[in-house]
Amino acid sequence: MFRRKQSQNHQENGIEEQEAKVSELRAALGPLSARSLKYCTDACLRRYLIARNWNVDKAKKMLEETLKWRATYKPEEICWVSIESLAIVQHEVAHEGETGKVSRADFHDRSGRTVLILRPGKQNTTCAEDNIRHLVYLIENSILNLADGQEQMSWLIDFTGWGLSVKVPIKTARDCINILQNHYPERLAVALLYNPPRIFEAFWKVVKYFLDPLTFQKVKFVYPKKEDSVELMKSFFDVDNLPNEFGGKATLNYDHEEFSRLMSQDDVKTAKFWGLDEKPSHIANGHSGAQVAPEPAPLALPSC
Repeated sequence: MFRRKQSQNHQENGIEEQEAKVSELRAALGPLSARSLKYCTDACLRRYLIARNWNVDKAKKMLEETLKWRATYKPEEICWVSIESLAIVQHEVAHEGETGKVSRADFHDRSGRTVLILRPGKQNTTCAEDNIRHLVYLIENSILNLADGQEQMSWLIDFTGWGLSVKVPIKTARDCINILQNHYPERLAVALLYNPPRIFEAFWKVVKYFLDPLTFQKVKFVYPKKEDSVELMKSFFDVDNLPNEFGGKATLNYDHEEFSRLMSQDDVKTAKFWGLDEKPSHIANGHSGAQVAPEPAPLALPSC
């Protein structure tokens, strides 16, 4: 009984220490713009602290880099198709999704997390910037569709049709990895690489060095003929919901028209959440009367 109480007190003290770190990080950030303040929820600050082992200074530096990136790249302004009522520059990505190379699944994993399906063998374009923007859009969309209390998503990667002719350039892979682990820390629960071909090994030997240790631990190779791989998939997914491309019993049919309809609906939700149709306003982060500079204009990206 005494030991149980000791353990409970230790746990409570740990939670209090973590909440104190969150408060310390928020104070260290100082005044924030309206969008940055909306982004920097307590849960968000906690993710950055976890990513930096609860070191406030390191978490602050990481988060500030993300806020700079979001202010220029403006991921919340990427859309499937442009919304005419919004008086902002919008980057459309619908053309990138025609083959379903990246899509949000209509099922969840056993923990109720949003699932993102990546099928690199269905690559249909060559513009690196558009490919990255498309992935960022679907990461943001997956976060938008997380259930209450959920912080993370799961990735399923199907290598059917993948080969040297459709291989992602090393630089593009590195840029995608940097965006994921630097600007979406603790958003990835697991990435399951299903049945990668042998020629992927050479690509992986290079790419894996771009991953930080936390992200690297979340990458799992799955081979359908190996019993431990089959059990791994079952631990994350109900096989009745899992598409047969990943060893399940369901059928994966990507309907671009239907998916576009869903994304267009979500684009309206995104615009409403971020207040994209409202006049810009600037909010101080708990600092009375503090003023902040307007957010930068959208980053000019190379055309392809």
